[in-house]
Amino acid sequence: MTRPPYAELAARSDGFAGTSWGVYGADDELGTIQEATAERAASAARLVRRGAVFPLSLPLDEPDPPLFGRRSMRHTVVAEPTSLDDRYDDLHPQASSQWDALGHVRHPTLGFYNGAPADSVGIGRGSRLGVDRWGERGIAARFVLLDVARRRAVEGRPVRWDRRDEIGVADLEDTARAQGVEVTPGSIVLIRTGWLAGFRAAPREERARIAAMVPSDDISRDRELMAPAPGLAAQEDVAAWLWDHAVAAVAADNPALEAMPFSREDVDGWLHYRLIAMLGIAVGELWELDPLAADCAADGVWEGLLTAAPLRVAGGIGSPANALALK
Repeated sequence: MTRPPYAELAARSDGFAGTSWGVYGADDELGTIQEATAERAASAARLVRRGAVFPLSLPLDEPDPPLFGRRSMRHTVVAEPTSLDDRYDDLHPQASSQWDALGHVRHPTLGFYNGAPADSVGIGRGSRLGVDRWGERGIAARFVLLDVARRRAVEGRPVRWDRRDEIGVADLEDTARAQGVEVTPGSIVLIRTGWLAGFRAAPREERARIAAMVPSDDISRDRELMAPAPGLAAQEDVAAWLWDHAVAAVAADNPALEAMPFSREDVDGWLHYRLIAMLGIAVGELWELDPLAADCAADGVWEGLLTAAPLRVAGGIGSPANALALK
């Protein structure tokens, strides 16, 4: 496989400019998760020194209240004559810590990743780009935690959890440099913005107000209706940085990975278009990173092994993260 740098993708004439379509094969449905090779997973396993385990998934009923108009999950314990069973109703796989499948986003003009037809996505058995593709494979890779919130606080320009605060390439590189860690090919980059800690600490009425801000079908009103939050900047150089570092995935502790509110009206307004539909980069959102970040700050080690098992639901558009970090 020849993996061109982003500059070549941006200038390509053999396909849509700025896309990685065809790089992993004409029929690819996995995207950059393939950068987490067996050899790289074995190398990441050697980073586990203490056997410390950090679950990166929130409880399924957090955030509370759920964001974006989703309903709260209902858990019922069903009594049988000699046993107990569970039943879950209104479980939204993307309401809590989550993976976004490559079928999650359709580019407004290009369509789905790698040219998958719209009528082949989200149709159950036989679907393309479902989260089950990652579930069938499993995920094991080196993680790198970039604690942008901690770094920015040290620099005297703290990230505000309740404001639109864009994190750009300079922030990512400065944080990596300060932590003495390198983003190597096949890494899963975890970005701590501090949003989750801020939301959890907010009064109930403030959390309810944010949860009630629900985008409508009128995408021109995105910026008016979305709650503000810090996150990655919706800039091409951010997408280029992630691609050129050959990341397997990128995940953060905020609602959308990128800063909110965003605009879905054009490719420059929503980073998801570039990351998911154009480049096939695996995205995670609302991950629990605070305990891991505290441990990394204490021992100065910002890397380790990450494992995840996305749901094997045919044609699924998202999945609980089901992720663990080991050090």
